[in-house]
Formats: sequence, C-alpha cells, structure tokens
Amino acid sequence: MTDKYNTLNPRTLDAGVTYHRPPQRLPENVTLDHPATDVMTDFSKVAAITMGPCATLGAANQRMIATGVRLLFVTDQYNAIIGVVTTTDLQGERPMQYLQEVGGKREDIYLRDIMTPQDKLDVLEMQDVARSRVGDIVATLQRCGRQHALVVDRDGQGRQRVRGLFSSTQISKQLGTPIETTEVANSFAEVNAVLAS
Repeated sequence: MTDKYNTLNPRTLDAGVTYHRPPQRLPENVTLDHPATDVMTDFSKVAAITMGPCATLGAANQRMIATGVRLLFVTDQYNAIIGVVTTTDLQGERPMQYLQEVGGKREDIYLRDIMTPQDKLDVLEMQDVARSRVGDIVATLQRCGRQHALVVDRDGQGRQRVRGLFSSTQISKQLGTPIETTEVANSFAEVNAVLAS
C-alpha cells in the first residue's frame, strides 16, 4: 500500500532548538482614537504564555525574560486558568509578605503562593472592547490602577474564554508616551460603565 511513497531521512534535533511562535502584527504607532484591538494581544493570533502553579519564582522570571512578556497565566493540568502572575508580583512585595507569613526562603515560594487567583481577576468583554478605542482602554487601566486587563469572549455554550490582554507597557510603546496607572477605581463596575458608554 505504501510502495508508491518515499521515506524521508530523519535527523537528530539540534540542542537549543525552539519552535515557531506566530507573531501578532500590531501597528507600531497608534493614537487614542484608534480601535482598541490595535493594542490588544489577541490569543486567537498568538499563543498565551503559561506555567503551572508549582513553578518557582526564578523559573517564572526566566520564562518571562525568554518570551518577552510581563504576565503569565498560571494553569492547571487541564489548561484552565487558575490565576495570573506579573513581573511586579515576582519582584514586588508579595514574595516578602508571603515569607513573613509562613517563613522559609525565596526559593521555597511557588507561583500558587503569590499569584492573583482566578476569582480575583476582573475581565473586559470582547464585545465591549470591539466597540472601544485605545483611549477607552487607557482610561480603564488608569481608573483601575492596573498594568494589565484581560479580555474574554464566549464559546458556543456561553462560557468565558480568555481572548486577549491589554498591557500598559505595550500601549505606551505604541502610543509613544508613558501611561500612568496609579489611580484606583472604587469598583470594576464603574470601569465597565465607562466602556459601555
């Protein structure tokens, strides 16, 4: 049955080889009036970077540097998102606070110990984002005092799926101006009201 086919000559995989990662092409320069999707990392076009809850802070930091991201999704064995961790979480007060509470050394801390858990994550709906401008996202990040905002869409059964991510660092780069995100909103519902208007 396979007589008419040629066999290929396998070779050994070289050390240090990585794999193709499709780059998402975002516009280099945007204004506040551009569509919000022009500054959103879209996970339907580029793979999200994940780690398990038992990864160490050092391993997470190395992964962020290697992949050029500032936020990792912490996922369980079924790829369900159980939390997120950012470079600020790794390098900020959270590790010290954790050690003060339970003792030990920095090497003993896992992502599960300092991550922001899934039930504490606020999200924006893709249908709102699709009608929004870059300025709306900047206002949202500023009002929430956040560096990142997750975006969800819905599957055929109406369940949430993380579709994308906004990063103040990425938006600043595309705008060509820094974004300050220190003001904090009273509630995320107020921010959704801003996007819906």
